[in-house]
Amino acid sequence: MSDLFVEIKEQVKKDQPSIVFPEGEDDRIIKAAAQLAADGLLKPIIIGLEDEVKEKAASLDVSLDKVQIIDPVQYEHYEELITAFVERRKGKETEESAREKLKNPNYFGTMLVYLDYADGLVSGAVHSTGDTVRPALQIIKTKPGIQRTSGVFIMVKEDQKFVFADCAINISPNAEELSEIAIATAETAKAFDLDPKVAMLSFSTKGSASSIETRKVSEATVKAQKDRPDLVIDGEFQFDAAFVPAVGRQKAPDSPLQGEANVFIFPSLESGNLGYKIAQRLGGYDAIGPILQGLNKPVNDLSRGCSTKDVYKLALITAKQAIMEKKTQVTNQK
Repeated sequence: MSDLFVEIKEQVKKDQPSIVFPEGEDDRIIKAAAQLAADGLLKPIIIGLEDEVKEKAASLDVSLDKVQIIDPVQYEHYEELITAFVERRKGKETEESAREKLKNPNYFGTMLVYLDYADGLVSGAVHSTGDTVRPALQIIKTKPGIQRTSGVFIMVKEDQKFVFADCAINISPNAEELSEIAIATAETAKAFDLDPKVAMLSFSTKGSASSIETRKVSEATVKAQKDRPDLVIDGEFQFDAAFVPAVGRQKAPDSPLQGEANVFIFPSLESGNLGYKIAQRLGGYDAIGPILQGLNKPVNDLSRGCSTKDVYKLALITAKQAIMEKKTQVTNQK
């Protein structure tokens, strides 16, 4: 396991946050939850019918002795969840519709996080990204000043670590949205012990080409720099100018990045998705994510093609986010 996860394990083990897994019927989820509990890293909560989950675990030869299993219908705080959900939706749900919605394990699990019965949620092994994100947006919602969530990947190879965004959520963000994504991604990078140097990517470097697409990235860069002058953000950049010092010095000698960017903001979902998969498959980087950012509490989405190892890693990432979120709340209250 990479140095990133060695560090995260040490940090997470001290606090042992509780992470809820709504997909209790899935083998990969059960195995990962059992291993996380056995390693003493966090407190897994599996959503499902207790007898069925335990029977599945027995067939997989894993122990769930240290894992909490919650059957929504039998849950002692179920009525509290119903009431809180109706209140949170502010007239968009009745008690009857809330009861129906909370039969969905993603909605139920998200309410556990919202009411602090869990610190974070990991789903997506069985469900689509929309099925995971929709309850989070409706219940947990985005942080003040953030209009939308976005999805990042942490790309890890030996001691190298980079952050790519948005690779999961926003298809074609405009300049304002791209700026917001850049700032949120810089904060995510900080949470994982990176000093963010953010490159706004395009097929042009500092005006070497001019089009609607390049102007969007340039405008996003200016806005991000204005909104957060404390961050190192520059663009627009071709990837080589952002990543290779010699090229960076040649193409953008006055840039603070100097070809040493470690956070890369792609101009569209298409380019971001292609970019991280090329780095993963051709470059041999581990792609950890997508990690959803901009939410008030951590909810993360697995790929339906994920492995048990992927579930394990994303749960650790989510636990780390939960710890950072609590520290931020304590700081803001002072």
